[in-house]
Amino acid sequence: MHIRTTVRAVIAAGLVGIIAGCAPVGPEAGGAAPDAQKSKKARPGAGAEKVRYASAERLPERIASDGTTIEVGNPAARSTVHAYEDPRCPAVEMYERTGAGAVHKLVLGGEIKTEYTFASFKDDRLGGNGSKRAVNALRAALEKGKFVEYHAVIFKNQAAVESSGGFTVQRLLKLADKVPGLRGEAFDRAVRTMKYRSFVTASQQAYQQTGDDPIGPGTPTVVVNGHTINNGLWHVNFDPSLLRSLVTELHDSPGLWDLVYKPYRDEVQDESLEP
Repeated sequence: MHIRTTVRAVIAAGLVGIIAGCAPVGPEAGGAAPDAQKSKKARPGAGAEKVRYASAERLPERIASDGTTIEVGNPAARSTVHAYEDPRCPAVEMYERTGAGAVHKLVLGGEIKTEYTFASFKDDRLGGNGSKRAVNALRAALEKGKFVEYHAVIFKNQAAVESSGGFTVQRLLKLADKVPGLRGEAFDRAVRTMKYRSFVTASQQAYQQTGDDPIGPGTPTVVVNGHTINNGLWHVNFDPSLLRSLVTELHDSPGLWDLVYKPYRDEVQDESLEP
Protein backbone atom coordinates (compact mmCIF):
# COMPACT_ATOMS: atom_id res chain seq x y z
CA MET A 1 0.00 0.00 0.00
CA HIS A 2 1.34 3.41 -1.00
CA ILE A 3 0.70 5.17 2.30
CA ARG A 4 2.25 2.37 4.40
CA THR A 5 5.46 2.45 2.38
CA THR A 6 5.73 6.23 2.36
CA VAL A 7 4.98 6.73 6.04
CA ARG A 8 7.58 4.13 6.97
CA ALA A 9 10.12 6.00 4.84
CA VAL A 10 9.30 9.18 6.74
CA ILE A 11 9.86 7.41 10.05
CA ALA A 12 13.13 5.92 8.83
CA ALA A 13 14.33 9.34 7.80
CA GLY A 14 14.02 10.44 11.42
CA LEU A 15 11.27 12.99 10.89
CA VAL A 16 9.06 11.87 13.76
CA GLY A 17 8.67 14.63 16.32
CA ILE A 18 9.80 17.48 14.08
CA ILE A 19 6.24 18.75 13.75
CA ALA A 20 4.79 19.32 17.20
CA GLY A 21 1.18 20.21 17.74
CA CYS A 22 -0.24 22.65 20.28
CA ALA A 23 -1.50 21.49 23.66
CA PRO A 24 -2.48 23.30 26.88
CA VAL A 25 0.17 21.25 28.71
CA GLY A 26 3.07 19.27 27.23
CA PRO A 27 5.23 19.69 24.14
CA GLU A 28 3.35 17.60 21.60
CA ALA A 29 -0.24 17.05 20.56
CA GLY A 30 -1.63 13.95 18.95
CA GLY A 31 0.88 11.64 20.59
CA ALA A 32 -1.45 9.98 23.08
CA ALA A 33 -4.92 11.07 22.03
CA PRO A 34 -7.38 8.22 21.48
CA ASP A 35 -9.87 8.00 18.66
CA ALA A 36 -11.57 11.31 19.26
CA GLN A 37 -15.10 10.54 18.19
CA LYS A 38 -15.81 6.95 19.11
CA SER A 39 -19.49 7.75 19.45
CA LYS A 40 -19.55 8.83 15.80
CA LYS A 41 -17.78 5.84 14.24
CA ALA A 42 -20.87 4.67 12.37
CA ARG A 43 -20.44 5.58 8.73
CA PRO A 44 -23.29 7.52 7.09
CA GLY A 45 -25.40 5.42 4.76
CA ALA A 46 -24.33 4.93 1.18
CA GLY A 47 -26.19 6.57 -1.68
CA ALA A 48 -25.42 10.19 -0.82
CA GLU A 49 -26.12 12.40 -3.79
CA LYS A 50 -22.97 13.26 -5.73
CA VAL A 51 -22.62 17.03 -5.76
CA ARG A 52 -19.69 19.01 -7.11
CA TYR A 53 -18.96 22.59 -6.16
CA ALA A 54 -17.25 24.98 -8.55
CA SER A 55 -15.48 26.99 -5.85
CA ALA A 56 -15.11 27.48 -2.11
CA GLU A 57 -17.66 30.28 -2.23
CA ARG A 58 -20.34 27.79 -3.30
CA LEU A 59 -19.76 25.31 -0.48
CA PRO A 60 -22.66 25.02 1.98
CA GLU A 61 -21.72 25.95 5.55
CA ARG A 62 -23.76 25.70 8.71
CA ILE A 63 -23.69 25.29 12.48
CA ALA A 64 -24.37 21.73 13.61
CA SER A 65 -27.12 20.75 16.01
CA ASP A 66 -24.62 20.58 18.89
CA GLY A 67 -24.18 24.36 18.62
CA THR A 68 -20.38 24.28 18.40
CA THR A 69 -19.39 22.26 15.31
CA ILE A 70 -19.17 24.16 12.04
CA GLU A 71 -19.91 21.96 9.03
CA VAL A 72 -18.76 22.65 5.47
CA GLY A 73 -19.71 20.82 2.31
CA ASN A 74 -22.39 18.50 1.04
CA PRO A 75 -24.69 17.66 3.99
CA ALA A 76 -25.29 14.22 2.46
CA ALA A 77 -21.58 13.42 2.10
CA ARG A 78 -20.76 9.89 3.29
CA SER A 79 -17.43 10.78 4.92
CA THR A 80 -16.32 13.47 7.35
CA VAL A 81 -12.97 15.01 8.21
CA HIS A 82 -13.24 16.76 11.57
CA ALA A 83 -10.49 19.22 12.50
CA TYR A 84 -9.88 20.61 15.99
CA GLU A 85 -8.06 23.92 15.66
CA ASP A 86 -6.83 26.85 17.72
CA PRO A 87 -6.38 29.95 15.53
CA ARG A 88 -3.07 30.83 17.21
CA CYS A 89 -1.49 27.38 16.99
CA PRO A 90 1.40 27.33 14.46
CA ALA A 91 0.93 23.60 13.85
CA VAL A 92 -2.66 24.29 12.78
CA GLU A 93 -1.35 26.90 10.36
CA MET A 94 0.99 24.25 8.94
CA TYR A 95 -1.88 21.77 8.63
CA GLU A 96 -4.03 24.34 6.84
CA ARG A 97 -1.12 25.14 4.52
CA THR A 98 -0.49 21.48 3.67
CA GLY A 99 -2.83 18.56 4.29
CA ALA A 100 -6.00 20.60 4.62
CA GLY A 101 -5.65 21.74 1.03
CA ALA A 102 -6.04 18.15 -0.17
CA VAL A 103 -9.11 17.70 2.03
CA HIS A 104 -10.60 20.91 0.63
CA LYS A 105 -10.36 19.54 -2.91
CA LEU A 106 -12.19 16.40 -1.83
CA VAL A 107 -14.90 18.52 -0.20
CA LEU A 108 -15.42 20.35 -3.49
CA GLY A 109 -16.02 16.93 -5.05
CA GLY A 110 -19.06 16.47 -2.81
CA GLU A 111 -18.36 13.07 -1.24
CA ILE A 112 -16.45 14.43 1.77
CA LYS A 113 -17.50 17.13 4.21
CA THR A 114 -15.43 18.90 6.83
CA GLU A 115 -16.26 19.82 10.40
CA TYR A 116 -14.47 22.25 12.71
CA THR A 117 -14.31 22.57 16.47
CA PHE A 118 -12.38 25.62 17.66
CA ALA A 119 -10.26 25.75 20.78
CA SER A 120 -8.85 28.91 22.36
CA PHE A 121 -6.40 27.57 24.97
CA LYS A 122 -3.43 29.32 23.34
CA ASP A 123 -4.59 32.56 24.93
CA ASP A 124 -3.87 31.05 28.34
CA ARG A 125 -0.36 30.05 27.30
CA LEU A 126 0.59 33.10 25.26
CA GLY A 127 -1.48 35.80 26.92
CA GLY A 128 -4.05 38.06 25.33
CA ASN A 129 -7.34 37.02 23.78
CA GLY A 130 -6.48 36.61 20.10
CA SER A 131 -7.74 33.03 19.79
CA LYS A 132 -11.06 33.91 21.40
CA ARG A 133 -11.48 36.96 19.18
CA ALA A 134 -10.60 34.98 16.06
CA VAL A 135 -13.08 32.21 16.89
CA ASN A 136 -15.75 34.84 17.54
CA ALA A 137 -15.00 36.46 14.18
CA LEU A 138 -15.14 33.10 12.40
CA ARG A 139 -18.58 32.50 13.90
CA ALA A 140 -19.65 35.96 12.72
CA ALA A 141 -18.39 35.11 9.23
CA LEU A 142 -20.50 31.95 9.27
CA GLU A 143 -23.54 34.12 9.93
CA LYS A 144 -22.77 35.95 6.68
CA GLY A 145 -22.13 32.72 4.76
CA LYS A 146 -18.45 33.59 4.46
CA PHE A 147 -16.85 31.18 6.92
CA VAL A 148 -14.88 29.16 4.37
CA GLU A 149 -13.30 32.23 2.78
CA TYR A 150 -12.55 33.99 6.08
CA HIS A 151 -11.13 30.81 7.64
CA ALA A 152 -8.71 30.57 4.71
CA VAL A 153 -7.68 34.21 5.16
CA ILE A 154 -7.17 33.81 8.92
CA PHE A 155 -4.70 30.96 8.52
CA LYS A 156 -3.00 32.34 5.44
CA ASN A 157 -2.08 35.38 7.54
CA GLN A 158 -1.65 33.71 10.93
CA ALA A 159 2.14 33.76 11.09
CA ALA A 160 2.37 37.44 10.12
CA VAL A 161 -0.40 38.37 12.55
CA GLU A 162 1.16 36.52 15.48
CA SER A 163 4.48 38.28 14.93
CA SER A 164 2.89 41.73 14.83
CA GLY A 165 0.39 42.07 17.64
CA GLY A 166 -1.96 39.13 17.18
CA PHE A 167 -5.64 38.88 16.30
CA THR A 168 -6.87 42.23 17.56
CA VAL A 169 -10.25 43.65 16.62
CA GLN A 170 -8.71 45.96 14.05
CA ARG A 171 -6.60 43.19 12.54
CA LEU A 172 -9.58 40.86 12.26
CA LEU A 173 -11.60 43.57 10.52
CA LYS A 174 -8.72 44.35 8.19
CA LEU A 175 -8.44 40.67 7.27
CA ALA A 176 -12.18 40.62 6.61
CA ASP A 177 -11.62 43.21 3.89
CA LYS A 178 -9.95 40.41 1.91
CA VAL A 179 -13.30 38.55 1.71
CA PRO A 180 -15.72 40.28 -0.66
CA GLY A 181 -19.08 40.93 0.97
CA LEU A 182 -18.05 40.10 4.53
CA ARG A 183 -17.63 43.54 6.05
CA GLY A 184 -20.80 45.32 7.12
CA GLU A 185 -22.47 46.77 10.19
CA ALA A 186 -23.60 43.41 11.58
CA PHE A 187 -20.26 41.65 11.11
CA ASP A 188 -18.20 44.57 12.38
CA ARG A 189 -20.37 44.93 15.47
CA ALA A 190 -20.16 41.20 16.18
CA VAL A 191 -16.36 41.35 16.02
CA ARG A 192 -16.10 44.48 18.16
CA THR A 193 -18.51 43.32 20.87
CA MET A 194 -17.59 39.61 20.99
CA LYS A 195 -21.20 38.82 20.11
CA TYR A 196 -20.47 35.08 19.97
CA ARG A 197 -18.61 34.87 23.28
CA SER A 198 -20.87 32.02 24.42
CA PHE A 199 -20.02 30.10 21.24
CA VAL A 200 -16.31 30.59 21.92
CA THR A 201 -16.67 29.24 25.46
CA ALA A 202 -18.84 26.31 24.40
CA SER A 203 -16.43 25.42 21.59
CA GLN A 204 -13.48 25.31 23.99
CA GLN A 205 -15.51 23.08 26.31
CA ALA A 206 -16.41 20.77 23.39
CA TYR A 207 -12.72 20.56 22.51
CA GLN A 208 -11.81 19.66 26.10
CA GLN A 209 -14.43 16.91 26.11
CA THR A 210 -12.87 15.25 23.05
CA GLY A 211 -10.93 12.08 23.75
CA ASP A 212 -9.72 10.87 27.15
CA ASP A 213 -7.50 13.79 28.17
CA PRO A 214 -9.49 16.33 30.25
CA ILE A 215 -7.58 19.22 28.70
CA GLY A 216 -8.28 18.15 25.12
CA PRO A 217 -6.30 16.28 22.46
CA GLY A 218 -4.10 19.14 21.20
CA THR A 219 -4.29 20.97 17.90
CA PRO A 220 -4.50 20.16 15.15
CA THR A 221 -6.37 16.96 15.79
CA VAL A 222 -7.73 15.45 12.58
CA VAL A 223 -10.43 12.79 12.75
CA VAL A 224 -11.53 10.89 9.64
CA ASN A 225 -14.86 9.08 9.99
CA GLY A 226 -14.30 8.83 13.73
CA HIS A 227 -10.66 7.75 13.55
CA THR A 228 -7.95 10.03 14.92
CA ILE A 229 -4.94 10.47 12.62
CA ASN A 230 -2.32 10.68 15.36
CA ASN A 231 0.62 8.80 16.85
CA GLY A 232 2.35 6.88 14.04
CA LEU A 233 0.16 8.56 11.42
CA TRP A 234 0.62 12.09 12.78
CA HIS A 235 2.76 13.28 9.87
CA VAL A 236 0.15 12.23 7.34
CA ASN A 237 -1.81 15.35 8.37
CA PHE A 238 0.94 17.50 6.88
CA ASP A 239 1.43 15.62 3.60
CA PRO A 240 -1.31 16.47 1.06
CA SER A 241 -0.75 13.34 -1.02
CA LEU A 242 -0.77 10.97 1.93
CA LEU A 243 -3.75 12.59 3.60
CA ARG A 244 -5.73 12.55 0.38
CA SER A 245 -4.94 8.85 -0.04
CA LEU A 246 -5.93 8.04 3.53
CA VAL A 247 -9.23 9.94 3.39
CA THR A 248 -10.10 8.47 -0.01
CA GLU A 249 -9.29 4.91 1.05
CA LEU A 250 -11.27 5.16 4.29
CA HIS A 251 -14.16 6.63 2.30
CA ASP A 252 -14.11 3.79 -0.24
CA SER A 253 -13.20 0.97 2.18
CA PRO A 254 -14.03 1.78 5.83
CA GLY A 255 -12.75 -1.59 7.02
CA LEU A 256 -9.19 -0.60 6.15
CA TRP A 257 -8.97 1.33 9.42
CA ASP A 258 -9.12 -1.76 11.64
CA LEU A 259 -7.39 -3.96 9.08
CA VAL A 260 -4.48 -1.70 8.16
CA TYR A 261 -4.33 1.84 9.46
CA LYS A 262 -4.90 1.45 13.18
CA PRO A 263 -2.44 -1.45 13.57
CA TYR A 264 0.11 0.40 11.47
CA ARG A 265 -0.40 3.65 13.41
CA ASP A 266 0.23 1.86 16.69
CA GLU A 267 3.15 -0.15 15.31
CA VAL A 268 4.96 2.93 14.01
CA GLN A 269 4.30 4.76 17.28
CA ASP A 270 5.91 1.92 19.23
CA GLU A 271 8.92 1.94 16.87
CA SER A 272 9.36 5.68 17.33
CA LEU A 273 9.58 5.22 21.11
CA GLU A 274 12.33 2.65 20.91
CA PRO A 275 15.81 3.92 21.95
